[in-house]
Amino acid sequence: MTRIAFIGGGNMARSLIGGLLKTGVPTSNLSVAEPQPQAREALGRDFRVATYTDNRLAVADADVIVLAVKPQVMPAIYNELRDTLQRNRPLLISIAAGVRLDQLERWFGVLPIVRCMPNTPALIGAGATGLCANLRVTPQQREQAQHILDAVGLTRWIADEAQMDTVTAISGSGPAYFFALVEALEDAAVAQGMPRDAARILASQTCLGAGRMLVESNESPAVLRQRVTSPNGTTQAALESFSADQLPKIVAHAVAAATRRGQELAAALDKE
Repeated sequence: MTRIAFIGGGNMARSLIGGLLKTGVPTSNLSVAEPQPQAREALGRDFRVATYTDNRLAVADADVIVLAVKPQVMPAIYNELRDTLQRNRPLLISIAAGVRLDQLERWFGVLPIVRCMPNTPALIGAGATGLCANLRVTPQQREQAQHILDAVGLTRWIADEAQMDTVTAISGSGPAYFFALVEALEDAAVAQGMPRDAARILASQTCLGAGRMLVESNESPAVLRQRVTSPNGTTQAALESFSADQLPKIVAHAVAAATRRGQELAAALDKE
């Protein structure tokens, strides 16, 4: 059985550990290094996995290491792990937003590395993750990486790493766009006189139902939108207002801004 070590025990690591246990991975095959005492104790209590304060002890016999830390933390850990990783040569999986494969190779050495971008719905098993790999990753290691991320939702391999910043902008940051839309719908309904609790539940359930229709019907968003839109009806009136306010342009600008920011964060790490 593959032994998997997590560096960082935050929310994303917790979701992956919980998902892996549900797929049948034994607790004895999982370990996690977490510097915060309360978080570390919670991991041991909730999942019965081995926990460590020392990153090197956590990864000592691991076949796969998941770097579940923020991008800015990455340079602080590579010095203590580099020698161990070069001896053992595990598969390295990074979920740090914006950190490129070449940066990971520069810090941790020549290793098989998978870069991935999960999102927060992984916390409830409904994540969407893009993955890309360097040329040293074997087919078996690709399967290992996909199995780990499949435990918390849908995965898709991205052939061109340059597109990973767009993945970050679409699915990584995307849940916040959705929450902002529901927030706006709620506020708009309240402005029309609806009680806030009713507005929130109706807006939330409407978006949930629409999302399920989109995923489960295999129809395009355009086709589903057209089916809801009766000529000269209420939906058409709203969509015409969206068009007049240039909603597609607003969304395109937002995604471009998020993509650009991801590239800027990676560029800042080049100085490390």
